[in-house]
This record gives sequence, structure tokens and C-alpha cells, in this order.
Amino acid sequence: MKGDHRALLAGASLSLATLVVYANTFTGPPLFDDEPSILDNPSIRHLASALSPPRDYGLTVSGRPLLNLTLALNYAISGTDVWSYHVGNLLIHVLAGLTLFGLVRRTFELGAVGGALRPDGLSAHAQNRGVKPLLQQDALAVAFLIALLWLLHPLQTEAVTYVIQRAESLMGLLYLLTLYCFVRAVDAPRPVWWQAAAVAACALGMACKEVMVTAPVVVFLYDRTFAAGSFAEAWRRRRWFYVCLLLTWVPLAWLVASLGGDRAGTFTLTPGSLSGYWLSQFEAVARYVRLSFWPSPLIFEYGFSLPTGLGAVAPQAVAVTALLGATLWALGKRPVAGFLGACFFLILSPTSVVPSTVQTIVEHRMYLPLAAVLALAVGAVVLGLGRRGLVLLAVLAVGVGWLTARRNALYQDELALWSDTIGKRPGSAAAQNNLGRVYLMRGQVAEAKVHLAEAVHLNPGLAQPYLNLGLALESTGEMEPALRAYREAVRILPYFAQALVREGMVLNQLGRPAEAVEPLQAAARLLVDPADALFTLGQAESALGRWPEAADSYTRALRARPEHAEAHLNLGILLAQAGRLDEALGHLREAARLQPRRPEAHANLGVALAQAGHLAEAMASYGTALRLRPDYAEAHYNLGNALLQFGRLSEAKRQFAEALRLQPGMDAAREMLDHLRSVP
Repeated sequence: MKGDHRALLAGASLSLATLVVYANTFTGPPLFDDEPSILDNPSIRHLASALSPPRDYGLTVSGRPLLNLTLALNYAISGTDVWSYHVGNLLIHVLAGLTLFGLVRRTFELGAVGGALRPDGLSAHAQNRGVKPLLQQDALAVAFLIALLWLLHPLQTEAVTYVIQRAESLMGLLYLLTLYCFVRAVDAPRPVWWQAAAVAACALGMACKEVMVTAPVVVFLYDRTFAAGSFAEAWRRRRWFYVCLLLTWVPLAWLVASLGGDRAGTFTLTPGSLSGYWLSQFEAVARYVRLSFWPSPLIFEYGFSLPTGLGAVAPQAVAVTALLGATLWALGKRPVAGFLGACFFLILSPTSVVPSTVQTIVEHRMYLPLAAVLALAVGAVVLGLGRRGLVLLAVLAVGVGWLTARRNALYQDELALWSDTIGKRPGSAAAQNNLGRVYLMRGQVAEAKVHLAEAVHLNPGLAQPYLNLGLALESTGEMEPALRAYREAVRILPYFAQALVREGMVLNQLGRPAEAVEPLQAAARLLVDPADALFTLGQAESALGRWPEAADSYTRALRARPEHAEAHLNLGILLAQAGRLDEALGHLREAARLQPRRPEAHANLGVALAQAGHLAEAMASYGTALRLRPDYAEAHYNLGNALLQFGRLSEAKRQFAEALRLQPGMDAAREMLDHLRSVP
């Protein structure tokens, strides 16, 4: 089989294997940061606004317009239905794997790998077995196995199955494309087009994630290792190309600056944060290396924790420092191994050096660095075992694919995923909060309170656990404690719209509508769908006797969500009270249509129909309300009034009597009943 046909077959096999392993991911629910960055992201609702993601919240999409655009394309396809987002993630991952395959294969074709390895870099055993020529002869097989192991490795699941971490995989694809296009340019008759493609891919990557900042440096190092032979020669041959690559830092700097220079508060550069965070990265890097070779335990959310001092991470610090030292040595003595080691550290450096305020260890950061680790490992196995090593690696790929499929199954059930996370990392406040939220959604309030209280204890600076704790307290009627929890959430995160809405709702229920107005107005300005905030604001304004303002709030709620039945009902009642019966009937009929099982909708429609003189229809609406709720005292009273107007006195008397029985304090029913008893 010709080389091109073999390469096509290899590419098809890589794609099929990845599809098989990730086939169980297409229905996975939105998780964690998916909700604010996708479900509550107003900018993806229209392609015209997709390149302007929200800037103020520190969301995953903030300052990353290309990432946001891809999510907008998914929204155009399936709205908030998750399948197209998972398909998009898988497609990006497959393309990245194919690009890695092409990159490794063409690196061998440059003819530089053998020279870079040099016979003195091989063991005597390997030289005797002719392993260096074997690497060249089986370049396609070696490239295939590197890409296959990388595509199927369980450590990749977080960047592929967790939708919003498309930020990592999309950036990884563009990073690999930058390198691939450069390799094509090295021996192309007209390299300028491939160089332009490399610069374009690099610039697009800057619009996905800030880790792309290292790409120009890695390309330069690749050139020195595999093409030019030295940094000076690489610069002499391609200085204008490197100038263009470096210019891609300009849009990245602008994007970071647009978020206040700190990605809206998700990283900081204070001396205290630097020292603590840097110490935490010894554990992080050591864990990443171990998980590359032994991917267990995988943890979805590690939380945020800083070591108390160097002693707490001394073993990891020694190991990482030794690994870094070996990389620096290899850059001079073993260029290929040195290049791969340098790629590992360089790609991790932005997230390892710049302190995060949210996470210290994150598995998706290994999406690209894993390629360097696997390339080094596969090369070592082939150098040591020859073609037997190729067979061993193929068997290993089947095993890691099975592990990945099992890991993906865990993403299909939030309760299982967060329980697994807490079992492995009980100190993660985010994991405790999310498990509590899942329990709350399933009606297991007691269990929810336990985990939410633990989340607040572990990290009092997180706003989300206070919101969820407030919901749990509210569900058991503890309104004042719930109000305190919502207000604490808003104190921590002043633009937390959901907490503002809940605060307003509780204040209304506590009979304090004047206090509810301000938080509800703030929430309405912040939310993508402000219907609930505006509806609750209308309730507060009605309670304060501000009828025109309330009607306006209900109207705005219906503009935001035309199917909001409660807003139709309340607006219809206000309009009926104002004598605008035609408009009132339209809203009340719509409320009854949207909520046909709600007795209040039919009863209030009956009142408006009676006011408009449509007594027969009014009686039918009262009858529907009473079939749905036989103990509805007001409906009995209003039906009695309608019957009275038809002269059906005995039936009216029975309705007034029933209303008074159900609600002994209803003076109007007593007066009507007394009046009818005096009539012969």
C-alpha cells in the first residue's frame, strides 16, 4: 500500500477509534461552568454578538471570542440541547489528533530526527538492533500510536466531555496547526503560504485561550531542533516569519487588558498569591506526570488549596526540579528529548506561573502537554523494544480507550460524578456545593444542606454555595436564614443575578416589598432572560400600590418570555381593575391556555368576563376552576354572583353558603347569604 493510502487509513482508524470511545458522551448534561458560560450566556444567542462574550463575570468564555463563536454556532443548531455541543467537542478533538499524527509523521520526514537522536544518544543494545533506522522506517506507525494514545487517553476526558473546556481543546487544535503548518513550510517550494497559515492559526488560538502565548516560542524551539539546527540559523532563515508570530501577542494582550488585566478577577499577581500558588504547582506538575502514565484517580474538580510551606510539597518539589533540570540538560545533549520536555513545561507555564484565584490543579491543562509526554514515552519504548514495542503500545491503546469510555460514562450522571469527586477530594468546596445542588434538585433537602454547609465552611468566599443553601432553607420554610444566605452571596458577588432574584422573592414573601425593588431591578439588568426578575418586581410594585409600574414590569416580563403564564395572569388582573377589559381578557385567556390545570387562571378569567357582561362564559370559567379545586371559596362566591344575575336564587344561595363554609371570615358571602334568606 502506498504511503498516502496508509496515511489515509491511519487517519480513518484514529477517527473511528475516538468515535467509539466517546460514543457515550452525546447526552451528557451541562456541568459546572457550562451553565453560566453557555446556558446563561446572552452573547451566543445571536451570531452577531458572538465575538463579544461577557467581560465582567470571569466566565470561561470571557476574553475568548473564537471560543464564544463556536458555542454560538452550536446554539444556532440545537439551542441549549447538549448534543451538538458534544459533537462539536468531539470533532475538535479528532481534528487535533489528526493534526498531531500529521505533525509527528512529517517531523520524521524532515530527516532531522535521526540526526537529532545521534548514535551516541542510543544505548548499545538499541544501536545493535538498528533501532534508529527503525524509527525512520516505521515513522507512520510511531506517529499513529502517539496520536492514538493521545486521543484515547483518560486524562483527555475533561477537555472533551466537559463542554466548556472546549477552550482547551480548540486552543490545542490551533496550537498543533501552527506547528504543522510550520513543518509544511520548511520544505515547501513556496513556504510563504504555509507560514501565513501558521501565523493565522496562532492568531486564532490567541482568541481561544491565553496558553497560546507560548506557541511562537515552541515553534522557534522546534525549528532549532528539527530544521535549522540552531537558534541563530532559525532566526537568520525566517526572521520575518517569527516577527509575524510574535505580533500575534498583540491581540492577546488586548483581550487580557479588556478584562481588567486579570481575566475579571480569575487571577492575581500579589506577592502572597505568587508564593502560595507556585508552591501548589509542584504538586500539580508531579500529579500531571503521574496521571500521564497511571491515569488514576482522575478528579473532576480539585478545588482551591494552597500549601502551608515548602515542607508540605518537598517530595514533589524535588521531583519536578529534577525533571526540569533534566530537560535543560537534554536541550543541549539530547535535542529531541529536550524539545519534548521543554514543550511540556512551556505549555503548562502560563497556568503554572500566573496565580489563579479559582483552581490550583486542573486535569484539562494537560490536553496538549500530554502529547509531549506520550511522544517521549513511545519513542523510548520503540527504542528499547523495537517492533515488539509497537505491538505492546497498540495493546495499551485498547486498554486506555476502555478506561476512557468508563470515565465518560461517569459524566452522564451529575450525582455520580460529584459523588466520585468528593470521594477523592472531600476538601473541594466546589464539589461539595455541586453535590448539594444535585441533591436539592432531586428533593433530598437534608442531604443537600449537609454538603452545602460544608462548602460554605471550606470556602466562605464562594458565592454559589450561599445561593444553593438559601434555596434549601427556603424549601423548608426558613425564610430569614434563606434571606441572609442570598444577601451573603450578593455581598461576595454583587452581579450574582440569581441570588438577587431570590432575595427579592423572599422579601416579597416576608411582606417587605419596598426592600425587594432594588435587588430585582438590578437582577433584571443582568439576566439574559429577565422574565422572572421582572415578574417578581411587578409583584413588589403591586404590593406597594404602584399599579402603572407593576403593569410595565409584567409587560416587560412578557416581552422577554411571551409564555410566562404568571405574568399574563397578574397583568390581566391589573388591566381588569383599571377597566381595560379587552386587553385584560386577552392576557387572562392566554394564562388559562398556558396553565389549563390552574384554577386561579380560570377564576380570574371568569371575573373579567363577568365584568364585560359575558355571564355565561364567566359561569363556565368558574365551573372549570371549581372542578380543579372544589374548595376554592372565592370561585364559589363569584359563581353565586353570576347565578344571582340570572335569577337562579337557590343555586346562588348554595354557592354563597359553600363559600362561607370554606372561608368563615368572608363577610361578603355572609352579607349576600343573609340578603337572600330575607327574599321570599
